[in-house]
Amino acid sequence: MMRFASLGSGSAGNCMVVQNASTNVLLDCGFGVKETLLRLQKLEIAPEQISGILVTHEHDDHAKGAFKLAAKFNIPVWLSHGTLKMCERYIPENTELKFQLIDTQNRFNIDALEITPYPVPHDAREPTQFTFSDGQYKLGVLTDAGSSTQHIELVLSACDALVLECNHDLNMLENGPYAWSLKQRVGSRFGHLDNLSAAALLAKLDNSKLKHIIAAHLSAKNNTPSLAQQALSTVLNCTQDWVGIAAQADGFTWRSF
Repeated sequence: MMRFASLGSGSAGNCMVVQNASTNVLLDCGFGVKETLLRLQKLEIAPEQISGILVTHEHDDHAKGAFKLAAKFNIPVWLSHGTLKMCERYIPENTELKFQLIDTQNRFNIDALEITPYPVPHDAREPTQFTFSDGQYKLGVLTDAGSSTQHIELVLSACDALVLECNHDLNMLENGPYAWSLKQRVGSRFGHLDNLSAAALLAKLDNSKLKHIIAAHLSAKNNTPSLAQQALSTVLNCTQDWVGIAAQADGFTWRSF
């Protein structure tokens, strides 16, 4: 059985778990080791059960805890060459981590999970997002992308589950407390997807197999869960409460196929 859950999602830290059989893969780890272990415990996952850590890009809220956790529990880390270069500051001294460099054009396996990486437009060195499959079902994840591309839409079509960034509401961002320079960065094509852009992307996908949809990476100051749910549910013609939310405080619990 393939299933997935989130330890937390937002600018204060991001981490997901994808599981198939005895394979457990972490997608990012933006929390400290102690906090990560506490959140994993709620999902009944021990660190010794983690098969690998994928790091999407070098920003603190995705990468700052990954390498200490990997060093402490001897967990291999998969990431792009550019991400590794930019994450050198996080790597503990005098440790021999197991790095697996990935090419965004080539899928790979971590034990019982087949993983397809794909490039995204974001203000990082070589940012990568992923889909996961057990051979029958497909989970797509897209956060930290300022805009869509034809390739993104191709990769995310026909997913059974989708975790999709709904970072901000355009009006809330424009009238919110951020400095102008930060508003420009967040709203740029290399920043973060707003609710309407996420909905427009979703509308271009083949959603005929979709069993789970989760709005993720919501801004605490520039968005609300109801606005994100409204945008995505309008596209899917479903009730708003069918659209899940990946919360900063506790992510979301297990969703399974």
